[in-house]
Amino acid sequence: MFKFSINTIKALTITAIFILLQYRALAMQLNKDSVIVVPVGGNSWTNKGSKAQIDSTGLSNWQAGTDVVSIYVRVESAGSLNVALKLVVPDGESAIQAIVGQTVLTRKVSNHRLTVIDFGKSLVKSPGYIQLKLRGLKRSGKVYAKVSDLLLSGPAIAKGAAYVKDNHGGYFYWGRRGPSVHLNYRMPEEAANTTEWFYNEVTVPIGNDVMSSYFMADGFSGGYFGMQVNSPTERRILFSIWSPFNTDDPKGIPDSLKILMLKKGTAVHAGEFGGEGSGGQSYMNYPWVAGKTYGFLVHAQADIKSKTTIYTAYFKPLDQPQWMLIASFKRPVSGTYLKGLHSFLENFDPKMGIAQRRVNFGNGWVIDTSGKWFPLTQALFTGDATANINYRKDYGGGVDGSRFYLRNCGFFNDFASLKTILTRQQSNNNHPDIDFSKLP
Repeated sequence: MFKFSINTIKALTITAIFILLQYRALAMQLNKDSVIVVPVGGNSWTNKGSKAQIDSTGLSNWQAGTDVVSIYVRVESAGSLNVALKLVVPDGESAIQAIVGQTVLTRKVSNHRLTVIDFGKSLVKSPGYIQLKLRGLKRSGKVYAKVSDLLLSGPAIAKGAAYVKDNHGGYFYWGRRGPSVHLNYRMPEEAANTTEWFYNEVTVPIGNDVMSSYFMADGFSGGYFGMQVNSPTERRILFSIWSPFNTDDPKGIPDSLKILMLKKGTAVHAGEFGGEGSGGQSYMNYPWVAGKTYGFLVHAQADIKSKTTIYTAYFKPLDQPQWMLIASFKRPVSGTYLKGLHSFLENFDPKMGIAQRRVNFGNGWVIDTSGKWFPLTQALFTGDATANINYRKDYGGGVDGSRFYLRNCGFFNDFASLKTILTRQQSNNNHPDIDFSKLP
């Protein structure tokens, strides 16, 4: 049993009171008892060409007057919003603007220790995302400031807010990438265990072919197949199969559990991938364009005795007659046909989590081992962990006539409810005309 002296108890009490007074002083300073602390490291972006840096500690190297730093938070109420920044000016004095909507808040700061600086109030007219822009006006030191957090209080956050709250699990990275969204197709019961082919059509609307986007058309348990924007001059058609061995390092996969490439198209690169599980990967550099529709076709040949499955992927522009072979992989510890069919949309670069993108999926079909075709007209709309834990709410999915669509990133406000069943129109039962005997 622990025993404390009177002096120790007094010291602990004084310390507790001091901490309480600090929090009360902060609340009074921000004119509200409830304060949210928004880490700059997980919720901010700089303008193109800026040399200012965003990392896990926040904003640094903020030197240029042309730098604009944008911090995004979704508030769930309208009303007054008090704005404060936790910052330090390493040397000299700076004049800084914090702009929220039409409100411009300017402060001169010269604190050489990390301090919470109250910038003032703004009015939020409706619930949704707000963009707070930081600009540097004048400085006598090397940088305007180092900024670690944005602190918000007032009626606008009375019902809560959505933002990346901390870096546990590396969520500054995932939060800045933005939420990924999925369509989980409802399989026909007759073909639940015998789906041999999966056909889907993909159209990226004009203006939505944003850098670092992956528009995944044909996903299934064990692999994925879609198209990417990799650089201003490079686009890919990508097909990958996961190894059943759980590792992020492909070199660590035992030979008996490696993915074996059987064949590939003449212009296709093939190898291994890691970092998100490991396995066999293939891709073709191909100049696909927004506004045009492309067909994706996956074939599964299951061998129950050897417990292996051969997965083969084909691709073609819808207005062209010939299918192109991407690759064929043999996967061990399988022996099943296609299951878990899905499509998804993701951004794979945190710097591009600020840009919105959309993709349409339509005329999806599956074919069973007897050759019977079934249309895919229903899908469950879901999101990744970033969406599910309420760190980002700029995600969407729905139906546009005969097509499903997915949207993500860009901080739009009309988000769609997760775990919603979507049903697209199927105007007729005329499936695509594919001569399987002529596939390469």
